[in-house]
Amino acid sequence: MRLQFLGSGDAFGSGGRFNTCFHVERAHHGNLLVDCGASSMIAIRKWEVEPNAISTVLVSHLHGDHFAGLPFFLLDAQLVSRRTAPLLLAGPPGFRDRLMILMEAMFAGATQVQRKFDLEIRELELHDRVEVNGLAVTPYLMKHYSGAPSYALRIETEGKILTYSGDTEWVEELIPAGRDADLFICEAYFFDKVMKYHIDYRTLVDHLPHIGARRTIVTHMSAELLSRASEIALEAAHDGLVVEF
Repeated sequence: MRLQFLGSGDAFGSGGRFNTCFHVERAHHGNLLVDCGASSMIAIRKWEVEPNAISTVLVSHLHGDHFAGLPFFLLDAQLVSRRTAPLLLAGPPGFRDRLMILMEAMFAGATQVQRKFDLEIRELELHDRVEVNGLAVTPYLMKHYSGAPSYALRIETEGKILTYSGDTEWVEELIPAGRDADLFICEAYFFDKVMKYHIDYRTLVDHLPHIGARRTIVTHMSAELLSRASEIALEAAHDGLVVEF
């Protein structure tokens, strides 16, 4: 399985990084995006990803640095990439309404466009394992205010398990979400400063033995944590990083 960090940054572009967006290549059923932050269409072009090869976009939570790239992605699909293949977007409860609001705010009339491809928008219920487009995804509830449930996503596809924490402070739900994952991607915002709604690197490291993931990569790092990169023992994401797992 090949995953590329198209964007590994936070909401503030710390370190000059793009907003969160991971691209997963698969042999069957089309490729996958995990989150699609506001800058993701730029990152897709920079890393020469084929938008029409993406069949599924999974969204962890409804903050702009994680899902506000979707209006650009959909506009590109209609006007530039000339998409004809079906597209599935899936996110937490409230996803459909928030996406429609966002699309109208950014491009008035965008929700009324007659597209040349089928667009399905699904809302994922907590702990409900859903099988779609050759993958199974199970959401776990995180602690991160976004006006809707914020999820960690456990994704099973082509014999591999990928877990992504989304944004969250430490919660016990991260243990079953990441248990025995082939790849666990987890945010680490500060080095050891404990704060609401985000996990710090030190707390994550202390809990990793309970999770038991085969490989862990930290992402969504603040400027403070990036400045202490030499102290990070775990693998750390950067824009463009390619991971085989």
